[in-house]
Amino acid sequence: MSLAVLYCRARCGIDAPLVTVEVHLANGLPGLSIVGLPELAVRESKDRVRGALLNSRFEFPARRTTINLAPADLPKEGGRFDLPIALGILAASGQIPQQALCAFEFIGELALSGELRPVAGALPVALAAKQAGRALVLPSANAAEAALVEGVRIHAAGSLLEICDHLISGRQMPVYRYQASPQPLHTPADLADVRGQENAKRALEIAAAGAHSILMIG
Repeated sequence: MSLAVLYCRARCGIDAPLVTVEVHLANGLPGLSIVGLPELAVRESKDRVRGALLNSRFEFPARRTTINLAPADLPKEGGRFDLPIALGILAASGQIPQQALCAFEFIGELALSGELRPVAGALPVALAAKQAGRALVLPSANAAEAALVEGVRIHAAGSLLEICDHLISGRQMPVYRYQASPQPLHTPADLADVRGQENAKRALEIAAAGAHSILMIG
């Protein structure tokens, strides 16, 4: 099948509206075009995606490739669409299966090496994915932020090849588990944290240094 459909999320303030990534391969002169009101960073993603696919040992299809980011009236910016675009090209060209792709949402910027780089706004994306009932696949660097949302399956990956290995083999991607940081140590009060009252603080320092008694009133 020469058409693949994936789901992603744009960034609009604290909201993460749904973006459908449609990839179509057609006969004709080889080329890649992105439509759907993309900003400059999104238009530049075709070069990042091409390099990431080739360096991940995949083939870049020598066909006319059209990528539609819908809805068209929603502005798209940043490199967050690199990952779904790359996966869409692979699915449309038959290099990875696309049956399970509709159960996930994908965000992530690609390096030319195929590694995944973090994007901004992972928390609202996780909230929106939870409401939509889909799992979220994103860069490892964004996993801790997204996992703050309870009830959503988070799959973290370090590279495009890591995700494709799971899709091709049929193995389920591991679910990221949030590791709570240890409780901070309770440190005693410090005079350095007190603003102003310089005379009172000086008196306390002298009394402490000489083991003197002190009476404070007011």
